[in-house]
Amino acid sequence: MPEDVSRRRLLGIGAGLGAAAVGGVALSAAWARRPAATGDQLVSEVPLPQPFSVPLPIPAVLAPVASTAEGDRYEMVQIETEAEILPGHSTRLWTYNGTFPGPTIESRRGRHVTVAHRNELPVPTVVHLHGGRTPAASDGYPTDLVLPEGWTGTASHHGMADDHAVVTNLQREYGFPLDQRAAMLWYHDHRMDFTAPAIWRGLAGLHVVRDDIEDALDLPRGDRELPLMIADRAFDADGQLAYPSLDPSLTGEIGVEEPYTAGVLGDVILVNGAPWPVHEVDAGLYRLRILNASNARHYELEAATEDGRRLPLVQIGADQGLLAAPVHHERLPIAPAERYDLLLDFGGLPIGTNVRLANRLGSGRAAEVMQFHVVREGTSTPIPETLADDLPEWDRSEAVAVRDMAFRAGRMNGRHGWVIDGLPFDPNRTDVTTRLGDIEVWRLIADVHHPVHLHLVGFRVLSRGTGDPLPHDAGLKDTIALRPGESAEIITRFDGYKGRYLFHCHNAEHEDMGMMANLEVT
Repeated sequence: MPEDVSRRRLLGIGAGLGAAAVGGVALSAAWARRPAATGDQLVSEVPLPQPFSVPLPIPAVLAPVASTAEGDRYEMVQIETEAEILPGHSTRLWTYNGTFPGPTIESRRGRHVTVAHRNELPVPTVVHLHGGRTPAASDGYPTDLVLPEGWTGTASHHGMADDHAVVTNLQREYGFPLDQRAAMLWYHDHRMDFTAPAIWRGLAGLHVVRDDIEDALDLPRGDRELPLMIADRAFDADGQLAYPSLDPSLTGEIGVEEPYTAGVLGDVILVNGAPWPVHEVDAGLYRLRILNASNARHYELEAATEDGRRLPLVQIGADQGLLAAPVHHERLPIAPAERYDLLLDFGGLPIGTNVRLANRLGSGRAAEVMQFHVVREGTSTPIPETLADDLPEWDRSEAVAVRDMAFRAGRMNGRHGWVIDGLPFDPNRTDVTTRLGDIEVWRLIADVHHPVHLHLVGFRVLSRGTGDPLPHDAGLKDTIALRPGESAEIITRFDGYKGRYLFHCHNAEHEDMGMMANLEVT
C-alpha cells in the first residue's frame, strides 16, 4: 500500500470515529469522557475486608507427570470448586486443578511442553496460551472446543457453525514447543462468545518460560521473585462472584446487561486471588512479574511509602521478555492482558515500613492494589545496566504490507457490539492473510480503550499518534493498549508456524461481542 494512500485512509478512519454513529449505534459520549476507564463498575453487596489484612498467596508450581528427552507432560482438570476469597465466605469458582489462579507451569526455552486438559465443567472450554509461539492446532482457537461429558448442546455459537473447528470430547492435548524468549505468559479460557465470564469465574493461570540469557543476569530469584496476577471482581450478598451475563448458564444468549457493554469492572482488587493482600519482604531488591488479568480494568501502578515517598518501578521486561536495558517509571499503566517485569528496591527502608502498590486510575477501594511490609534486613544487588541482546531488529523499509485497522463500537446480531473495520467476528471469514516470514506494519486506531492482542507473534511499537512510543512501550510486546481516540503503529514478523490465528481486543467483553478477527499465515 503506498504511503500517501495509507495515510489518507488512516485519517479517514479517524474522522469517522468520535461520536459518529457506527452501524446504527452511536458511540457513547460518556465512555469518551472517562479517560481512566472503559466500562461500568459492579458494586459488591457483601461486607469487604480491610485492605492489607490478607496474606499474599503464591500460586503453586505444577510438577510434570512425565519428563523425557522429548519434553515434559502435564495434566490439568477444569473443575468447579469452592474457595475462601473473601474471609468468612465460600465462593464458587471455575478452576484449573481446583485453584484460582491455576497452577503455574515453569518451562525452558525450546523444551516441548504437553498439557492434557480434562473438562469437568458444565460448558465447553478452550485453552489459549497467551503470548505463546504455538502451532495453530494448539493455539486455542475459540471454536476448537473441549466438550464436557454428556454434552447435548450445540457446538456452534450464536447460530454460526465453523467448518474448520476441531471439537474433542472431555479431553484435549495442547502442545507447546516454546521456541521463544524467556517471558511470563498466561493461559486462560478462550471459548467463542463466553471468554469474559469464564475468565471472571477463575479460568486463568501463569506459564513462565526461562532461558540461559535470563539465567546469566544477576536478577532476584526464589522468594524475591513474585508473580502477581491482578484482577478485579465483584461479589453478591451471598459472597458469590457477581457478573451481569444475559445468560448465566453461558450456554445461550451472549453478552452482558446494557450498562456493562463497554466492559465489566469489579470493586474488589485481587492479587493472586486474594483481596488487597499484604506481603512481608526484606529490605532488598525484588522482581515483580505482573499480569493484568482483569476483563476490562486498566491500572496505573505506583509504589509509595506511607509518608508519600515514591519508589521507582524499574521495568526490565515486557509481554515477550527482557528489554535491552532497564526503563525507570514513577507510574506504570497496565491494560488487560499486558505483563510487566519490574524491579522494586526496598533497600534502605527501615524495618516496619509499609509500601503500597496503588492504582492511580482507581477510586475508592479500587485505588489500592496491595501492600509490602518490610520486616527484615536485607541487601540490594545492583540493577544490570544491560539486559538482553536477542531482541529482533525489524525495519519499516522491510515491511511487505502496511495495514490500517479501526477498533470501534458497532453492531453484532442486531445488538450493540464491537467491531474491527466495521465487521464483527466470523470464524469462517479470513480477515488478514500473510506469508510465513513476512514483515508487516499495522496501523491501529481506537474509539475508546482497546488493548489489542496478536496471537503467535510479538511486535514492536513504532509510534503513537504522530509521536514516538511511550516509555512503557519498550521491548517486545503482544498486547498494546490503545487509548480513546488514539492511533499507533506496530511492526512484526509473522514467523513460527502456518495456520489460522487471531487478533482481537483483550477487553474480554469487547472480544465476546465481536471485536476479534482471523489471521491466516500461509
